[in-house]
Amino acid sequence: MTTYQQKPPLIILLGPTAVGKTALSVELAARINAEIISGDSMQFYRWLDVGTAKIRPAEMLAADGRLVQHHLLDICRPDEPYSVADFQKQAALLIDGIYRRERLPLLVGGTALYIQALADNYNLDETAPTDENLRRSLHAAYRQQGAAVLHQRLAQVDPAAAAKISPNDEKRLVRALEVWQLCGRPISTFGKAAAPAYDLLILGLRREREQLYRRIDLRVEQMLAAGLIGETERLLAAGVSPEAKPMQGLGYRQAVCYLEGLVNLAEAERLIKRDTRHFAKRQLIWWRRDKRIQWFDLDDTPNTDHQLERILQLVQARFAPNFCTP
Repeated sequence: MTTYQQKPPLIILLGPTAVGKTALSVELAARINAEIISGDSMQFYRWLDVGTAKIRPAEMLAADGRLVQHHLLDICRPDEPYSVADFQKQAALLIDGIYRRERLPLLVGGTALYIQALADNYNLDETAPTDENLRRSLHAAYRQQGAAVLHQRLAQVDPAAAAKISPNDEKRLVRALEVWQLCGRPISTFGKAAAPAYDLLILGLRREREQLYRRIDLRVEQMLAAGLIGETERLLAAGVSPEAKPMQGLGYRQAVCYLEGLVNLAEAERLIKRDTRHFAKRQLIWWRRDKRIQWFDLDDTPNTDHQLERILQLVQARFAPNFCTP
């Protein structure tokens, strides 16, 4: 069995929704002797297939016919709670098992918080305190005194948080002030570990914005053609609440509005496309601050072999010969 003098390796392949992670990750995993762990929080849930663009069994086959093992798909019911802490613990156990099989773990996804919690070894057992009365008074102060006043107050006591929180983001601004007033500690000091647990290689996929938006629009059209409305209807009929966490996800939330008669189908489609584009933009903004990510630009040509080869060279330089195989 392979042993490590320092930290075990973990490869992360991330990128905005619809960028093309699925197909490239399967080919990469087959080439580097890896198993894939899903880092997409919507794909943990059973029966949510169309609206999550969940990988199908046939898509788990690489071009050479090898089946790539996938983990953390369909692991809980839509009405079951599943937290970042649950993901962190299960993923860590899976990574250990993958090492024992002398293979590489490849974390693939777009749910930034889940990925970062695992990559940076967040201490999720330590949570910042809360006080509902204080929070209500801070919300009242926000409305009465204005966003700028509260943001300036935060900047004086927690400049790091103030730099990341917009004055217009009332919820996060109030929460940061609440934590400071309760314990005198910046909110950013909670839930963080001293150092990552793994030797990280973080790879990012991106596309020119208009290309990405075209792919998002096409994916939404394909989801609707593949039965997103029917899938949502079956989930509701099975007793899944429209307020359940996965039903608030992209596609399902708008499909529920359509089924409740709040919008017509054309408007539901427009909203899904718009909200998915906004989500992709937020994903990229989140990752922009992480200087560890090595980015690879994809284009609209179907052949991504040139970028795959560049990624392979990076992985093999870092982790061969213990894991990577021809």
